[in-house]
Amino acid sequence: MSKKNKQGGQGLGDSLRSIFTSGAIIVAFIISLLIFKLVMGNPINFEGGNPAGAPLPGNYLGIVYKGGWVVPVLMTINLVLLIFSVERLITISKAKGRGRINVFVKKLQNFLDANQIDDAVDACDKQRGSLANVMRAGLLRYKALKDDQTLEKDQKLVALQKEFEEATALELPLLSRNLVILSTIATISVLTGLFGTVLGMIRAFAALATAGAPDALALATGISEALINTAFGIIGSLLAIIFYNYFSTRIDNFTYKIDEAGFSLVQSFAATTK
Repeated sequence: MSKKNKQGGQGLGDSLRSIFTSGAIIVAFIISLLIFKLVMGNPINFEGGNPAGAPLPGNYLGIVYKGGWVVPVLMTINLVLLIFSVERLITISKAKGRGRINVFVKKLQNFLDANQIDDAVDACDKQRGSLANVMRAGLLRYKALKDDQTLEKDQKLVALQKEFEEATALELPLLSRNLVILSTIATISVLTGLFGTVLGMIRAFAALATAGAPDALALATGISEALINTAFGIIGSLLAIIFYNYFSTRIDNFTYKIDEAGFSLVQSFAATTK
């Protein structure tokens, strides 16, 4: 496949991924809103069967419902976090290809030492994954440069290195895509929770300011809203930070493997080319 076709396919893939991203957020919000209204806001969770009243003792669904309208927003954020964490996990797992990467790289090195380029390309086709795609592009260029009598050795090395850089540039964005969503959630989740906390505290103090006896129900509702939103925000932020660091570490390790394999191939080419 030519680079132009690859770039065209990548452009189509970008459009589909943008649709997936937008659709996932919308679906997550709809699901969260339905759970908030129909499950948490179910009258059976409240005294007298009235969602405007106090939740039944020990009924956590009713208690969470009292967190107010910020709760479904935080639920949406957490659900989006779950969706894209699973999506990144699947994508990075597929990028590894079949089998262990270290064994695959060693096998390629053995093929190169024996000058079996076609066998090395076949191994890449069987392995698949991002590393295999980069190595396959490099091996095909390796084979073409071996037979090229018009270029000097230094020019061939530069051309081979450039091929690796271009192939890597096409693969790495697929690995790090959507990580920005996780890093954004790490920030906005806790801020949204704090916003809900402020609203709850405003309601609680408003209940205390009532002339005569304070409105106990409004006071309890305000405190519940504050604490529930704080909890949701902290949980979302904590999980987002954990997932972001986990995936970033895996991608960094994978990038190192690609660079190591590419360097090995260039060194092999330099050692066998005059």
